[in-house]
Amino acid sequence: MNASSRGSPRVLVVDDEDDLRELLEITLLKMGLDVDSAADLRHARALLAGADYDLVLTDMRLPDGLGLELVREIASSGRNTPVAVVTAFGSAENAVVALKAGAFDYVTKPLQLDQLRMMVQSALKLNTAHSPAAAPEPADSRLKGSSTAMQALRAQIARLARSMAPIAITGESGSGKELAAREIHAQSSRADKPFIAVNCGAIPEALMEAEFFGYRKGAFTGAADERDGFFQAANGGTLMLDEVADLPLPMQVKLLRAIQERRVRKIGATAEEPVDVRIVSATHQNLARCVEEGKFRQDLFYRLNVIELSLPPLRDRLDDLPVLIEAILARLSAAGGQKAVLGPGVLDALRSYSFPGNVRELENVLERALAFSNDGVIDVNDLSLKGAKLADAPAGAPVAPALTEVPGLSTAAVPGAMPAPPGERMPPLPDLAVLPSNLPAYLERVEREIIVRALQETQYNRTQAAQLLGISFRQLRYQMQKLGIQEPEG
Repeated sequence: MNASSRGSPRVLVVDDEDDLRELLEITLLKMGLDVDSAADLRHARALLAGADYDLVLTDMRLPDGLGLELVREIASSGRNTPVAVVTAFGSAENAVVALKAGAFDYVTKPLQLDQLRMMVQSALKLNTAHSPAAAPEPADSRLKGSSTAMQALRAQIARLARSMAPIAITGESGSGKELAAREIHAQSSRADKPFIAVNCGAIPEALMEAEFFGYRKGAFTGAADERDGFFQAANGGTLMLDEVADLPLPMQVKLLRAIQERRVRKIGATAEEPVDVRIVSATHQNLARCVEEGKFRQDLFYRLNVIELSLPPLRDRLDDLPVLIEAILARLSAAGGQKAVLGPGVLDALRSYSFPGNVRELENVLERALAFSNDGVIDVNDLSLKGAKLADAPAGAPVAPALTEVPGLSTAAVPGAMPAPPGERMPPLPDLAVLPSNLPAYLERVEREIIVRALQETQYNRTQAAQLLGISFRQLRYQMQKLGIQEPEG
């Protein structure tokens, strides 16, 4: 039974401090809620045995045990009752332990009543969002596929959506980490609030604090108006930190404090402001290894990695190819205004490929193949699968060029040319038989073609592309901006 069938939602408060328990009762009663209270675990268990509650709010430390026991008991009982814990100020470890045990959320002492109210409202909306009438149909899922791996993933997301615990999504590049984050948000009690996705690797370090926390008018040169940051924009909703491993260490310190205190201060402001966001982070890197190498703070790692969600690579769920292809071709058909279908042998050819770039690479392969197809019928010859052996392709089928086969570069040796350093890959120099009439424009064209080819070879994974070219990530990003190179949509 929940609030929808009883009238006013019912909350159980468990705290042994009389003053705090009374403050909680008064605050909740003013919100129009029915409130029961207990001073210890024994009394709380007796109340839970005789009634259904829409929310349980318990202190972490009680005279006869830990509130954590209630969290685990309710989680293992099969009830859908959200449980929130009250922890002492600065007890971040206790909050993380409670969230890992299944707590919906936490509040810290001394209580900030505005944060308490926002947390209670989110918890009560959770019961409505997950009632049978409101449950989303499987067809509405952003994560396509009926394989065992995808069914397990969707079931895990449905459970995680009920909690406000930070989630760290891991998976290879192109496996759908942002789609998974959006699915979590859509199934949560925050679905009607903003979802803000931030690519941490694309923000210049000098602008990070302003982008995340905002700034006041006149705070620095160029600050003509006051502006909110990502935290304020996502208030009440979900903030996704994509490629979080790319955050520089100084910004990691500021981000940790914002997550722990749930308050931020704009640049140029004297006071902090409360923010209510659920943090979902994502990376294709091994964060634990980054911690060992000193590139990522251990305390921030523990705050972000409360719950880990691992996405399977496409090669481990090739049975999902038909439904993924159908969805991708439907989108491409709508965008291009022409019908797109697979010709004979194409599905088998795609099944034989390992897709190192995962679903994003599948999208790129199909989009390119459609561009080369006749009347929207994709043939095996239209596919460009790097390193794949296409048994169904006839002799003479096009093969993707290697990275060194850049247009305008000759394979012939150039007399007097400097040899490549030992152990390094070096493409041949340009054919000097015809000198360019505009050297800067020619070099820019060659540089652009090389960078685009490196990005294509790595399915637009900029970290890998930078490593392939022997330059830093930031240098690659600068060159892409200078040359106007954009990643393909999707």
